Amino acid sequence: MILLSFDTEEFDVPREHGVDYSLAEGMQVSREGTCRILDVLKKNGVRATFFCTGNFAQNAPDVMQRIMDEGHEVACHGVDHWQPKATDFAESKRIVEQVTGRTVYGYRQPRMFAVSDEAIRKAGYRYNSSLNPAFIPGRYMHLTAPRRPFMKEDVLQIPASVTPWLRFPLFWLSLHNLPGWLYHWLVRRTLRHDGHFATYFDPWEFYDLKEHPELRMPFIIRNHSGRQMVERLDRLVGMLKKRGHEFITYNEFTDITISNLQS
Repeated sequence: MILLSFDTEEFDVPREHGVDYSLAEGMQVSREGTCRILDVLKKNGVRATFFCTGNFAQNAPDVMQRIMDEGHEVACHGVDHWQPKATDFAESKRIVEQVTGRTVYGYRQPRMFAVSDEAIRKAGYRYNSSLNPAFIPGRYMHLTAPRRPFMKEDVLQIPASVTPWLRFPLFWLSLHNLPGWLYHWLVRRTLRHDGHFATYFDPWEFYDLKEHPELRMPFIIRNHSGRQMVERLDRLVGMLKKRGHEFITYNEFTDITISNLQS
């Protein structure tokens, strides 16, 4: 089972590097990137989960409608990606449900920061995908955290996939910078071991960042961004489809996993 997801947020990374960057500018980048992602998914006939900030939902209702019209799941990703607040669990759900007219079942905290499981449960979510249990110094150093889905506070925790032994991360930066054949091999090894593969990308990766030196993006983010990242995502999805893997949403995976845990 393939759990493909996208953190559909306003582009704010330039602000981390001292660039004065407005919400309107960030939205323009993320709108374009999200549409490129949707084009790839539509071409390949697969579904994914879009974790959306309140800012994105309110400023791009037409894109939100396209996400739903093409069969994808909408989940929550906070309100303002740059300034997460303790109240975002409930407020994000309120905003996204108001824009979409649908019940939202999943949450992912911006930048995979720590999140209160009790608050997630009280806000009415069924699953939480705010953990990258990888071996990376800094925010993603979670060597003692489970690398497989588990229940906590009656909420299913769905960690991002990492390799079974060294806990090498298989998220967006890896697809940017590893040779394609190596990334595909690591994904296949992880699938054989776990039976599922859960990963995430950001819409701004699919924007041509190399053409904008004024944004001061580090090389590891600029590398293979834009059209090259579109091609990389297309090849990844194509490889997984060719091998017969099923693409499902995070909420569908939650149904399956909870049912298996209860049986």
